[in-house]
Amino acid sequence: LKRSRLAASTPPIEEASGACWKMRVSSVTLALVLGVFGPFSADAAAANPIRKVVTLLQKMQTQVTDEGKREQKLYDEFMCYCHSSGDTLAQGIEAAKEKIETGTAAIKESVELKAQLEGDLKAHKASRDEGKETMAKAKALREKEAEAHASFKAESETNIAAIKKAVAALEKGAGQSFLQTPSAGLLRSYAMEKADLPDASREDLLSFLSDAGGSGYAPQSGEITGILKQLGDEMAAALEDAVKEEQAAQENYEELMAAKTKE
Repeated sequence: LKRSRLAASTPPIEEASGACWKMRVSSVTLALVLGVFGPFSADAAAANPIRKVVTLLQKMQTQVTDEGKREQKLYDEFMCYCHSSGDTLAQGIEAAKEKIETGTAAIKESVELKAQLEGDLKAHKASRDEGKETMAKAKALREKEAEAHASFKAESETNIAAIKKAVAALEKGAGQSFLQTPSAGLLRSYAMEKADLPDASREDLLSFLSDAGGSGYAPQSGEITGILKQLGDEMAAALEDAVKEEQAAQENYEELMAAKTKE
C-alpha cells in the first residue's frame, strides 16, 4: 500500500525527454504496480482504490504510447523536412549565386558593348560629317568643271564652224564675202587672243581677216587656207580631248558620290 501511494503521488514525466522515455517510465511504473499487487477481480477492482489507480495507469500507458507514436511521427516528418528543405535551400543559394555571377558578367558585357557602340557611333558621325563635306566640295568642283567645259566646248564648236566656213569660202574664191560675215570677226578675235600659232602665221591670218577691202589677200589664199585647216584640226583635237576628260571627270564624280552615300 505504501508503494502504491508513493507511485500514485509521483509527478508526471517531462515531455522534454521524448516519447520513448515516456513509454519506458509508464511501462516500468505499471510493471511495479502489477508486480506488487497482482491481478484483481472485477469486484475487487470496484472496491479497491488501488486497483483504480492501476487501471488509470494502464489507460495512461495507452495514451502515452499513442502520443509517443504521434510525436515520433511528427518528429520524423520534421527531420525529413529539415533535411530536404536544407538541401533545397542550399541548391537554391548556389543557383542564385550562379545567376548573380551570370547577371554581373552580362551587365559588364553590356556596358562594354554600349561603350563600344557609342564610340562607333561617334566615329560614324564624324565620318558621315566628313563624307558630307567631301561630297559638297566634290559637287562644287564638278559643277565648276562642268561649267568651264561647257563654255570651252561652245566656244570651240563656234570657232571650228567659223574656220570651216572660211576654208569653204576661200576654196570657192569667195573670201571677200566671208570677211563680211560675223564669223570673220570671231576668227579675228580668236587669232589675236587665243590661237596657238607662230608669229608669222598669226600675222598672215590677221592680215587676211582684216583685209575687208580685198587689197592683197588673193595671192595668199592658199597659205591662209592651210593655216585655217591646221588651226581647225588642232581645235577639233583639243575639243575631243576636253570631251573625254569631262566624261572621265563625271564618272569619277558619280563613283565618289556613290561610295560616300554607302558610307
